[in-house]
Amino acid sequence: MSHTFGVDLRGMIDLLSHHLYSSPRVYVRELLQNAVDAITARRALDPDAPAEVRIEPIETAGGVLRVTDTGIGLSEGEVHDLLSTLGRTSKRDDLGFARQGFLGQFGVGMLSAFLVAEEIRLTTRSAGGGPAVRWTADASGNYRVEVDDGAHDAVGTTIELVPNRDAEHWLTTDMVRALVTEYGDLLPVAVHVAGEVATTGELPWGRRSEETGSDLTERMADYGEELFGFRPFDAIPIEVPTVGLSGVAFVLPEGVHPGTRQSHRVYLKRMLVGDGVEGLLPDWAYFVRCVVDSSALRPTASRESLYQDETLLAVRDELGKQVRDWLVRLDATDPDRTSQLLSAHHLGIKSLARADDEMLRLVERWLPFETTEGAVPLRQFRRMHGTVLYVPNVDEFRQLAPVAQAQGIGLLNAGYAYDVEILDRLVALDGAVAARQVAPGELLAALDHPEPLFDSELKSRLAEARGVLDRHDCEAVTRDFDPVSLPALLISTVDGQRKRDTEEISGEADPLWAELLGELVGDAPTASQQLVLNCRNPLVRRLAALSDPALVALTVESLYVHALLQARRPMRPKDTAALNRSFLELLNRAVGDR
Repeated sequence: MSHTFGVDLRGMIDLLSHHLYSSPRVYVRELLQNAVDAITARRALDPDAPAEVRIEPIETAGGVLRVTDTGIGLSEGEVHDLLSTLGRTSKRDDLGFARQGFLGQFGVGMLSAFLVAEEIRLTTRSAGGGPAVRWTADASGNYRVEVDDGAHDAVGTTIELVPNRDAEHWLTTDMVRALVTEYGDLLPVAVHVAGEVATTGELPWGRRSEETGSDLTERMADYGEELFGFRPFDAIPIEVPTVGLSGVAFVLPEGVHPGTRQSHRVYLKRMLVGDGVEGLLPDWAYFVRCVVDSSALRPTASRESLYQDETLLAVRDELGKQVRDWLVRLDATDPDRTSQLLSAHHLGIKSLARADDEMLRLVERWLPFETTEGAVPLRQFRRMHGTVLYVPNVDEFRQLAPVAQAQGIGLLNAGYAYDVEILDRLVALDGAVAARQVAPGELLAALDHPEPLFDSELKSRLAEARGVLDRHDCEAVTRDFDPVSLPALLISTVDGQRKRDTEEISGEADPLWAELLGELVGDAPTASQQLVLNCRNPLVRRLAALSDPALVALTVESLYVHALLQARRPMRPKDTAALNRSFLELLNRAVGDR
């Protein structure tokens, strides 16, 4: 046996009017949408028909908000079909209210009025002839329809809202005027609030006949500052004719976090969807805020954001391309501003450069990277050193940079977001000679070996302190290098690091898995790091002359801890213990000597 679903109309109204929309404020937008749609439908039949909406707020209407439009009006049958039947979209199309060319969903949007009203009274007269019709509904889901030929003389519709308790403030003159201006300022229909026109009816980014290009740019900068609260770096005209989209993209004057939520102001058929709409631009363009109007993008059910469909994806790609083309033009015409832009928004542009060759060249020319030569662009660094040698870790770079610089080796810090990917992209375009990652061991191979006699004496002392270094999974290496002020350098060995990690995993694994892991690492060196002692440093030279084994061990451990701190590596518990122990012992010896 088949059954028909029961529908709780009061529950449906509550769902639509209280849970579909984010705020009661949208009731004004929905009323405006219905009025403008009705006017659009009437003008399709009669282009000379009046186009006007009049709103009389609560102070001048005896406690009732009245909205009157000069639209097409409704017949008795249309009132039943459009206002009193939820979900009858096909019938809506038959009556000429299909979505194409109209702002909203007549009927469903009307229910948003129950956010602020306990009762809705609608009086209408159809342009198709027939008597005037009254439709009255309450928040409980009850409605009635009456025919009254003398109720509405002119063609059009009047809606009256009887406010809910505690909702009167939403219907005051100041509130209604503010909401009409916010949502409907661009509508091509004159909207009067308490006798005063509250809409301008024009797109702010449209060029005026007497206006030059620079005048428009300046006016758009003023508009962006008024709208967003910042003076934009630039205002970029944007347009996607296939979806009837036009507008302006405002570039932020200062850098923002890449994770900052995009907030664009979007209009559909000149009605505001929202000022915090996401997804209009690619993620990399997080430093751009747009104001656009479109005739073809799809809103969500609440019409407060955009529906994520293939059309929006295509628009996103096209707008991203237009912002990217603006960057290319800026690079060609105004290098100083390009440099200023990159300084403020380097992360977004670096993100784009990973896949866009022209953006890569822009980054290569203008974006400074941290190097041993200071902050210089990639192209300048390549002219100095040929191949870009880089390390992918910030702390490792800062430890190795003074040594590399003293040896005349150019080194670049690629430890920030997208740096390695950009260098990989450079290699893909220009060949392997363009850039190469440098392992710390390569730098070690470039350092000089110390004088044999001194080296022998120092290694004898180090042999006495082998137990100290073994505790820290470290082996000592002797070299001569500048700067002389640096006593020791701590570098990781790739094979040793891998073996240490494997041993830690094996200790927690079952015997078979541990055996397999052991075979994988083979005979790699035991130590995962090397303490490179600088034999030119006065402290290291005095270490070779020490005769007290305890003092030798203390000195070596102190040099290890110092090098660890210089490398800015995380300290393990035993490293912290070594720091405390060596400091206190050295302090004790210093005090004891006195």
